[in-house]
Amino acid sequence: MTDKAKKAGNIMTHLIRKPNPTELPALAQLWYDGWQVAHAAHVPASLTAIRTLDSFAIRLSDHLENIRVIGEIDRPLGFCITKGPEIYQLYVCPAAKGTGAAASLIMDGVSRIRLAGHKSAKLDVNAENARAIAFYEKMGWQRKGVETIMLDTLAEPYPLPCLVMTQKL
Repeated sequence: MTDKAKKAGNIMTHLIRKPNPTELPALAQLWYDGWQVAHAAHVPASLTAIRTLDSFAIRLSDHLENIRVIGEIDRPLGFCITKGPEIYQLYVCPAAKGTGAAASLIMDGVSRIRLAGHKSAKLDVNAENARAIAFYEKMGWQRKGVETIMLDTLAEPYPLPCLVMTQKL
């Protein structure tokens, strides 16, 4: 068995679950690290300056009921946050990339959106994040177009052009 197959096997044995509040620091670090890789080089410095580890921790605690996690308790490998009809955030740690963890999380998020009665789902992605866009398209999402999105921050919303993607449910 290859190392990648072993990783995939390990992840697939873990259920998607609600996070334990003790995991918020680890989830905030996962989000912060993932955001730095996926976004920092492609957004204005003024946005990067306010995307601190503390800001991610506070935002996570604000969305606790809508977060689902994959990985062992106190060792999360990834998470998905839904917000109304939106896949609001989706991040997996580097060790979980390519193992099916992100696909499992997004399918769970879409299922939760459908169960809430929505007929379609949306997500916003950095238009320069080709890897994420290819993943979402593989998962059945369609490009709607670039729109200025008012990003959540701890202060005022931050306007940023993003590629909006949708999926009929």
